[in-house]
Order: sequence, then structure tokens, then C-alpha cells
Amino acid sequence: MTRRPTDPAADRRTVLRTTGGLAALSLAGCLGEGGTNDGATGTGGDGDDDSGVPPDDGADVEYAVERVAEGFENPWGLAFLPDDGRLLVTERPGRLSLVDPADGTRATVDGVPAVHAAGQGGLLDVAVHPEFPEDARVYLTYAGTDDEGRSATHVGSGRLSLDAEGGAPALEGFEPIRVARPFAGSDQHFGSRATFGPEGALFVTVGDRRDTEFGPEHVSQDLSNELGATLRLTPDGDAHPDNPFVDEPEAADAIYSYGHRNPQAMTVRPETGALWQCEHGERDGDEINVVERGGNYGWPIASEACRYGTDERVAPSHRERGDVVAPVHYWPCGSGGFPPSGGVFYQGDAFPAWRGGLFAGTLAAEYLGRFTVEGTGTDAAVTERDPLLADRGWRVRALATEPATGHLYVAVDDADAPVVRIVPA
Repeated sequence: MTRRPTDPAADRRTVLRTTGGLAALSLAGCLGEGGTNDGATGTGGDGDDDSGVPPDDGADVEYAVERVAEGFENPWGLAFLPDDGRLLVTERPGRLSLVDPADGTRATVDGVPAVHAAGQGGLLDVAVHPEFPEDARVYLTYAGTDDEGRSATHVGSGRLSLDAEGGAPALEGFEPIRVARPFAGSDQHFGSRATFGPEGALFVTVGDRRDTEFGPEHVSQDLSNELGATLRLTPDGDAHPDNPFVDEPEAADAIYSYGHRNPQAMTVRPETGALWQCEHGERDGDEINVVERGGNYGWPIASEACRYGTDERVAPSHRERGDVVAPVHYWPCGSGGFPPSGGVFYQGDAFPAWRGGLFAGTLAAEYLGRFTVEGTGTDAAVTERDPLLADRGWRVRALATEPATGHLYVAVDDADAPVVRIVPA
């Protein structure tokens, strides 16, 4: 069943154009007083502009912004139901809604677990089993606590019933299927993006829980725990049997990659099946990574960031070490950064000029980033293009592409926030 918008009211629709002038003004504001890119974003970080990336062919695209639904409290995750057209939206305090994009109506989904809504914790991402509705499982990531009040990133699943008793949708038989241990006293850096890969494995990001003991003993460099890592799981929550460290007795067998700080965007590139992530740095140092099996992404023994409140580097650059995987794109210390959340490779029909490009939201910089990608793997050349939504003052939290239309959906992070869609003007 496909639902299409029926009320593109003029007062809820603003036509914009991705022009260089708007982008230059917006990006300068994000970088801060006197801030520049210094030519240091991108693949090389050496100031050269000889990557061979062709001129941008998606800049001159007119688009409009429509409000789909409003009144969400810090929405965090978006997922469309295949062959249905409706949209699942999580809210960090602990609510899950089923939204009809045609008219903005929404119903609260029953059966959601109790969550630890403190700091950066709460109800976080949502993913739908790739064989839905034959397999009706819906997956949630969330912060939960142990008996001592310490928190951890949880993954759970339940079967979505759209015809539950009383007419309300419900998650039936919901239960946690993986807890990223150890529990920690911090309420920060849960990571918590969840994405199914092309072969049906469930990938989940887990942050470093704000461990500030920088050095080789940091939790992100310790394979015996599941913090600061990408986990690869079966749909039942077990460690995937082909994970890189399953035969190492002292290693956590769910780990797929490690050395991460706090990845809050994750998506699969359709052309290659590769897993891509956007990750928070400390002071700047935000990264875009192509995630490889068994890869060490460096945090905190390699980083492009500085320590908070200083110009002191956290660690040597990735390119000064031969034992870590370097980002394909980064924002160096002093650039103003790109604190990321939510990402998607665009493959829709609504904007042909954007096909194959990466979209990623940024929180503090308050815009929707667009990137063109040339090449594959960790050698890919990534170029940031003119930003979208740069005049709204919106912290962009989550993204999704509507399957039937190719419209790009955006969840805004605020206490009273909308979910909007980007459509052709």
C-alpha cells in the first residue's frame, strides 16, 4: 500500500535552491569566527584540490520542504515499513509512533520497553527486518540499566502487529537480544545506529561511553568489551559466525570493527554493499568511515581531533600510523566540525541528480550535509557539497528515503520537533 502527500499547503512548503552563495554563508557560520576548511576536509587532508572528483552535477536542484508531522519530543530514528508506506519514528523519552505520511496522522505503538532516558540515552534507533512483513520483527536500540543504575546500549526486537486488540499497533513479544557490555556510569556516547547489511546481518554501533582515559588501554582499543565498536549480529542477536574475532578467546565475538568514539550515522552504499559510518570526534575531528571487517579505526590512539577547549591534538593523525584505518573524509581540529547523526545513500527517483550521493545530518552545525563519492572502499574520494536546510536552525537527527516516492525524510532534534520531507520544488 502506497501513501502519497495530499496537503502541500503553501504555508508549510518553502522552495529552496542549493546555491553556492547560500552554502558559502551557511558553512562559514558553522565554522565559527575566522574558521575555514583550509582544504583539509576530504580524502587527503593536505590542502591539495587534485582528487580528480568531477564538478558537482547536483548543485542546481530545486527542492521544497514539507512538514509531515509535528510535536515529536527529540525524535531519534526513522524507518519505513516495506510495502506499507507508513513510517516508524522513535522519540528519546521512550515512545514509538507509526506515522501515515499522507496526512500526518500517527498512532502510538504499544509494547515498547522501558528505557533509561538520561543524558544522551533513551529510545534511540529503529530498524525493520528486511523480509518484513513475512518476518514482522522490528528492532529497537535503547539505553537500559542494570540493578546498580549503570547503563548500556541495548538491542531488542518484537513482532509488529498492525491489527492488535483495540486497533492500536503493538510490538508483541518484545525482548532484548543483545546488551553491549560492560555497563557504565556515564549517560553519554551510546552510538546506537542499527542497519541491516545486504546479506541480512544486523549491524549496530556502540559508543565508547565517554571513556576519557585516552591511550592504548582505552575501551575502544580493548577487544574484550563491546564498547567503541561496530557489532555484527544475526537477526536473533547472536554474534555473526563470520565475525573477525570469533576464534580469539579473549575477544568479544560480536565485534566487527573497533576503535570508534561515537558513530551516530550508518548506512549501506547500494553500489558496493559497503558499510559507511559518520562518527563524532572530540573537538572537531568528526569522520566519515568505510567500515571493514576487523578494522581498527583508531580512537583514541589516532585522531584528527583536539581535546575539548584546547588546540592540543588528542593523538597523531591516522595517516601517521600504519596500524589503523583512516577516514575517507574528516573535519580537522579548528574547522568547526560536523557532529553527525543519521545518514543515507540516496537512490530515489525524485532527485536523479543526487543519486549515488551520501546525505548526513549534523547536529551543532544545524544543516543537512550532501556529499558526492567517487571510487570505492577506503580509497573513495568524498567531497562535501552545498548544504541543505542551512537556514532553518535545525539539528538534523535522522534520515530516511521514502521507497515509493524517493522523497528524503528528516527528523529534527528538538523538544517539540517536526518530521519533514524534501521533495522536488
